[in-house]
Amino acid sequence: MCTVTKIVTLSNGYACRKGVDAALLHHIMLPQHVIVGNGAIKSLSSVVTDVKERPTVAIIAGPNVWKKYSDVFLESLGRVKEYSVFTARTPSRDFAEKLAAEVAEYRPDIVIGFGGGKSIDLAKYVAYKTEKVMISVPTSPSHDGIVSPFVSLKGLNRPYSIRVRTPYAIIADIDIIADAPKRLVRAGAGDLIAKLTAVRDWKLAHRLKGEYYGEYAAKLALLSARHIIEYAGEIGRGSKEAIRILVEGLVSSGVAMCIAGSTRPASGSEHLFSHALDVLYPGRALHGEQVALGTIMMMYLHGGDWRRVKNTVEKVGIPIKARDYGIPDHIIIEALTIAHKIRPERYTILGETGLTKKAAEQLARITGVID
Repeated sequence: MCTVTKIVTLSNGYACRKGVDAALLHHIMLPQHVIVGNGAIKSLSSVVTDVKERPTVAIIAGPNVWKKYSDVFLESLGRVKEYSVFTARTPSRDFAEKLAAEVAEYRPDIVIGFGGGKSIDLAKYVAYKTEKVMISVPTSPSHDGIVSPFVSLKGLNRPYSIRVRTPYAIIADIDIIADAPKRLVRAGAGDLIAKLTAVRDWKLAHRLKGEYYGEYAAKLALLSARHIIEYAGEIGRGSKEAIRILVEGLVSSGVAMCIAGSTRPASGSEHLFSHALDVLYPGRALHGEQVALGTIMMMYLHGGDWRRVKNTVEKVGIPIKARDYGIPDHIIIEALTIAHKIRPERYTILGETGLTKKAAEQLARITGVID
């Protein structure tokens, strides 16, 4: 217990003041470099050499991304001692462990995630397990994992998040990201809309359960969501300027998680609903699309302006009905009834007992997610 009468800096970098238990404090680790803009990938060489002159580099990338962008990536990588490319596959705990072991044998100085959310998450996990510096080079803006110190893996019959290290650097080249399929761009906007209900859930847990709540982190996450509301139409059309705003919002959301020390500012009941869909009916919709649907419904439960959320989701270009993804109505209803069980330690508007089947069906019908 820390019971000093003035603010001090502890040896571990934490701050403490009278009446505050040091065990309740968290270590804020932020990226060293965040480079966003047209041609940003050209900065890769300087960031890499900032870590070490002529390092050995492990690159984790999906096969399609590597085939399309390998030339520009390697040209931007500059002079390194050597590099090896490892293929990103299913983001499961088992595969992540095998990949980490394979990369560990290679003994790199730096791990670079190059691609979409799967490649970035796997690279973050591998860097964490091998205790190496990680650089995030996203090629699509489908979710805010490009910055956050958390990875989402599948295992034990449910998705779950693992705390890892914050990426040392994020290099987001708008020219490359703007070339991503529009569906991925829109999904990234859907993931940011989710902050509207995630922060409400966080506040609720603070009031009812005494959970730590960080006002600054919450406001930073909400700022990202409000930018999506303002630029929804432009993002839906895929303009470069709007995509830059989207990417900067994803960065802000990731930084909010760094500051909070948890995924709380970015993930609430809407994410639990999405994870439940992943368990019951995987592969039909993208993560950002699912949480967008969840945000509409959870905003209704919170008593907020769910119609505004729905209108924004439509403007972005995300389908708002389950049938548009080929998801049966009964799956939506069941997902709503089991969502609270996905992370029982995380209190949300769904409560500790969840929704009844009747309440879930009524919720989905009122908000128009099912007919």
